[in-house]
Amino acid sequence: MTVMSGGEALAAALSAEGVEVVFGIPGIQIYGMVAGLRDHPGIRMIATRHEQAATYMADGYARASGKPGVAMVVPGVGLYNAASGLATAYSRSSPVLLVAGQIPRGAMGRNIGAVHEIADQAGTVKSVTKWQRLAMRPRDVPDAVFEAFRQMRTGRPRPVLIELPPETGVEREEVQLRNPAPISRIVPSAEQLREAARVIAQSRFPIIFAGGGVARSDAEDALVKLAEATNIPVVTSAGGKGTIPDRHPMSYGACLSPRGERQEMNQLHGVMQAADVVIGIGSRFALGNPAGEASTLININIDDFDLTRIQSNTIPLHGDARATIEALLPHLVEAGAGDRPSPAEAVIAARRLIAYYDIRDKEPQYPILESVQSAIPEDAFVVWDVSQWGFYARTHYQVHHPKTYVDSGYSFNLGSAFPIALGVKVARPERPVICMAGDGGFLFNSSELSTAVKYGINVVTVVWRNDSYGNVAGDLDDFFGGTYETDLHNPDFVALAESFGAVGMRADSPLDLQRLLPEALERQAPVVIDVPFGELPMPRAPLIAPLYAAPWTQPQQGLLPI
Repeated sequence: MTVMSGGEALAAALSAEGVEVVFGIPGIQIYGMVAGLRDHPGIRMIATRHEQAATYMADGYARASGKPGVAMVVPGVGLYNAASGLATAYSRSSPVLLVAGQIPRGAMGRNIGAVHEIADQAGTVKSVTKWQRLAMRPRDVPDAVFEAFRQMRTGRPRPVLIELPPETGVEREEVQLRNPAPISRIVPSAEQLREAARVIAQSRFPIIFAGGGVARSDAEDALVKLAEATNIPVVTSAGGKGTIPDRHPMSYGACLSPRGERQEMNQLHGVMQAADVVIGIGSRFALGNPAGEASTLININIDDFDLTRIQSNTIPLHGDARATIEALLPHLVEAGAGDRPSPAEAVIAARRLIAYYDIRDKEPQYPILESVQSAIPEDAFVVWDVSQWGFYARTHYQVHHPKTYVDSGYSFNLGSAFPIALGVKVARPERPVICMAGDGGFLFNSSELSTAVKYGINVVTVVWRNDSYGNVAGDLDDFFGGTYETDLHNPDFVALAESFGAVGMRADSPLDLQRLLPEALERQAPVVIDVPFGELPMPRAPLIAPLYAAPWTQPQQGLLPI
């Protein structure tokens, strides 16, 4: 045992778990923890301008590095501010540890108006955290950190919370540090794997549906081997984009919605409807099994909750995506699942229809996205905000490298992309990182330009400017007889960037990005590119267009009690 303060114990325990950076804001009630980080040689702190950005950056760091991201905030309002980043991390199954201060021990639970006091602080973020603990003494800190990382590395990875009263950070006592917990990947039994392999081998038209759990498990290579060994094509969810290269001959891509209303969705929907067996890997199937009840669902998932809730005709395989695929492959070979002819020609033909429908139908945004894609290095991380372009990218932006497509998942957090992109760049400074944000969303966290310049976090940000909350304006026009208060009064984004010491660029039109993006990446500096796109019509988001007959657009039958 070693005598140390709780702040020193926190820094030492985080370092033992491999943590190298903590995102946060120094403040009252966490001074002891901040001092512990300051004095530890193996950890640096990146101070953000808002707590919201701290958890967003931790999320981006986690998704790009494959390691847990760590954020630290003051209690009360600091935790409230950080909650939006937790929500996004929760929706994308991202391992984020939030260390939050607490009010003094003697004031807890007394409702006497202590600085930053809120009742049941941990309860305010219970729904967006997997696990929580209050460390009341320095000796409690190593155990709390140990368990926090074990929770993030087992089962479905999601955010966790540790709270520390201010005394914990400064008091000193004997502390027992711990080594990281050994983690074993969960694999279904051999009997379960053999049964699944038999069903797959006997199927007429199986298909793989890959979700974000493939990336969380680092199972991208295993997924490609599965598709190639069995000649079973792959469809990905939005969260699964990049788990198999979009150009791979077994990849249909990610153009799926609850029902196909446009030609390219109908094309892929027909493919899914024809499947008699769907091999779901790391997907929560939020929209239901796209092949429907007629198919057999072989559901590989680390989360018990998602194993059998989709449909009755399910073969559940509870296990880690990568370990389960690797264990299943020999059984598939033994069962003869690799003897089927390759569907590559059919996949490529269908994919061609999906990709080029928009050009044939003269949708002007497709050639713009195509020109943007040609200007971005294939290994670049691209972080998409909630915007018209972000929606369009979910189906049409091509991804060829694992984990390089980043969005906010079902949380749909407007303004999340810029700080998430900063976290991605901190994790992978050698790789290009590009943020794609609308003008409305970018200003949510534009103050983090200060953070980018201070720490040399060289993200290139494209601000698509139409001086409007464009999606909302379109909805109000289409369903409520006219828009209202969706126009924006924007700053000069070039001057804004330059005022922080970043580089500002201005495009004359979206097609200018083909020239400006390579130039911006060569600058090796934080760059903001202002891109006006005016009245360019945008199609409805494929992910949510079928839901537009929902309660937020028109009255529903049966919702009101009799």
